[in-house]
Parts: sequence; structure tokens; C-alpha cells
Amino acid sequence: MSKGATAVRRTSDRAPLRQRVGEWVSEVLKFGAVGGLGVLVNLLMFNLLRGGTELQVVRASIISTVIAIAFNYVGFRYFTYRDRDKSGRTKELSLFLLFSLAGLVIENGVLYTATYGFGWDSPLQSNFFKFFGIGIATLFRFWSYRTWVFRALPGGGTVGDAERLLAEHRSDRRD
Repeated sequence: MSKGATAVRRTSDRAPLRQRVGEWVSEVLKFGAVGGLGVLVNLLMFNLLRGGTELQVVRASIISTVIAIAFNYVGFRYFTYRDRDKSGRTKELSLFLLFSLAGLVIENGVLYTATYGFGWDSPLQSNFFKFFGIGIATLFRFWSYRTWVFRALPGGGTVGDAERLLAEHRSDRRD
């Protein structure tokens, strides 16, 4: 193989990796944007419920988490993962709720342990451990949502890629 052919081959081998890394970074940023807004919704509702009602800390936290889960589903489906497979919405929503429930248990388990296990119940402590629990649960949710809920189309393509290929195929048939 000639020196020029080797250089071309190495460059073309790197392009798909760069593209995959770029797509992953874009996904992480979109997930972070939706998730960040979800965290704000979660913490705002938590503090409103904790300060404005007689609810116990963990109950207020669970309610605020459920509200944030609903907010996040809309953001993930229509922003972060809008190019993913849209068939089987019932299955998608069921899996989303299942993994969100697991995240809810992780998030509120941390708060429960801090509040009732260690007696750390001041507003500052509650917010710290709520936020810490959200962080741990977010790692789990990112993995589970991208792996099981908002799955890529077979072959690693996106809906946009598939639609482009179909359009090209149709135009080739007409020519």
C-alpha cells in the first residue's frame, strides 16, 4: 500500500470516531440542558412544598421528583432524543417510567438516609442531600435512558439519516 493510500485510510478511520464522539458530546450537552432544567424544577418544587406545606421532607421530595420526571420526559423525547426511534411509544414511556422510578428511589434514598439515618434535616442539609441524590440518580438515568428507552435506530443511524436515505433512493429511482 502506498504512503498516500495509508494516509487516506487513517484519515477515513478517524472520521467516524470523531463523528461518534461529536454526536455523544452533543447528546450529553442536550441531556444536561434538559436535566439541568429538570433539576431546577425539582429543587424549586421541593422547596415550595417543604416551606409551604406540612409535608415531611421525603414526601415533598418524592412529589417534586415526579413533577420533574414529567417535565424531563417531554424535554428528552422532543429535544434530546427527537431523532431516535419513535415507534412503540407505549413501551418507551413504560421503560422511561420504570427507570425514572429507579432514579427516584436512588435520589430519595440518599435524602431519606441523611434525614432519618443521620438526623440531617435543616433546609440547607436537605437541599444538599437532595442535590447529591439527584446527581447519583442522573448517572443511572443517562445510562438507562440512552440504552433502553430512547434507542438508536438499527445500524446506529438516526431517523434523519433514514429519511435522507429514503429520499435519495426515491430520487435515484425517478432518474
